Amino acid sequence: MTAIQSLADTARRQFPSIIRADGPVYLDNPGGTQVPQSVPDAMMAYLLQDNANVHGAFATSARTDAVVHEAHAAVADFLGAAQPEEIAFGPNMTTLTFALSRALGRELREGEEILVTQLDHDANIAPWLLLARDLGLNIRWAEVDPADCTLDLDSFQAGLNERTRIAAFTYASNAVGTVNDVGLLTRLAHEAGALVFIDAVQYAPHGPIDVQQIGCDFLTCSPYKFFGPHAGVLYTRIDHSERLRAYKVRPASDAPPYKWETGTQSHEAMAGTTAAIDYLASIAPTAPNLNRRESLVAAMTAIKEYEQGLTQHLCEGLAQVPVRVYGITEVDRLSGRLPTFALTSDHHTPRQLAEALGRRGYNLWDGNYYALALMERLGLEENGGALRIGLVHYNTHEEIDRFLADLRSVIIGRTTHPVPSVEAVESAEHTAQG
Repeated sequence: MTAIQSLADTARRQFPSIIRADGPVYLDNPGGTQVPQSVPDAMMAYLLQDNANVHGAFATSARTDAVVHEAHAAVADFLGAAQPEEIAFGPNMTTLTFALSRALGRELREGEEILVTQLDHDANIAPWLLLARDLGLNIRWAEVDPADCTLDLDSFQAGLNERTRIAAFTYASNAVGTVNDVGLLTRLAHEAGALVFIDAVQYAPHGPIDVQQIGCDFLTCSPYKFFGPHAGVLYTRIDHSERLRAYKVRPASDAPPYKWETGTQSHEAMAGTTAAIDYLASIAPTAPNLNRRESLVAAMTAIKEYEQGLTQHLCEGLAQVPVRVYGITEVDRLSGRLPTFALTSDHHTPRQLAEALGRRGYNLWDGNYYALALMERLGLEENGGALRIGLVHYNTHEEIDRFLADLRSVIIGRTTHPVPSVEAVESAEHTAQG
């Protein structure tokens, strides 16, 4: 057994939902991962022992202040931020993005531009579209190459000009797994004078993130996508955080990061987020005298290496099943994608596949997963989107083999009426109208 395989086996034993004998195979991870036992333990301990609001003159409030501070420090280590004050918590990434977009809107003027991409989750598109509508801004789109679902770099560069104020793009696609070269995209945007906002929700559980190395201005992710509780986190470079004015009630602190944290936060979610990050640090390959940031980089690098094997295994297996896979599929290019796959079948809708495989014990998502722009670009939205398979480091090669066998059985062993093409639907409607 290799050290990387041992890492995965060790990790699985820490997840109660995974080691259940009657549990499903979790292939729905892009929508939210399972949690190790340490996460609910930390949340329960906080609620039963320390539950209070912040900044009070009594013991449980002081302990809550410590939980809050430690959570910000843990996320700063996870993202490679310079200081905990650059991290803010919120209910989810979408809410934080809307809040920040409105603060940035104070500095924008009619006719200025925002660049978004067809590869993104709608949470990194809709807030900017609405801001543009309200302020009279222009939106430019960076397109996707439908052949391999990669971002068209020429289109991205063409969307940048002296009027571009914000470039918003994803670290990795939540639908097809494409990983962007965020360092390059950030450099190009900065050269045009634009601020950079990165959605790292999908990438966070799969590899190390270093916001200082990337050079981005803002970055968001969600603890429930990297083995923690339901919450969102926002990185804001400290100079921006100090300059921008947040929308919030008047008595609340205007100091970073609290200026972005409106109302009372979920302190138990903060405790759980710290536990999730400490879990990841704990599975790093053994090395002496590592601090938490160094352990996280080692752990996430090992996870990335292990998942590359899962990606290749699943990709090669899907090539033997009568389905269409969207995104990068060439073996020598798989480092440019995550183990997140979208596929369609000629004789089953995505929903039919999800239901049939769900009855066989697989958790899978179908639809557009809020990657609406991408599904429309691929022509899939009208037919129910695609079936999504998403792996993380607690998935195994054995689970992939079982899934592939059952997928083939569902598709070949029981067919339904063929899914109509867009052209066929339009032709039928034209005939009916005639």
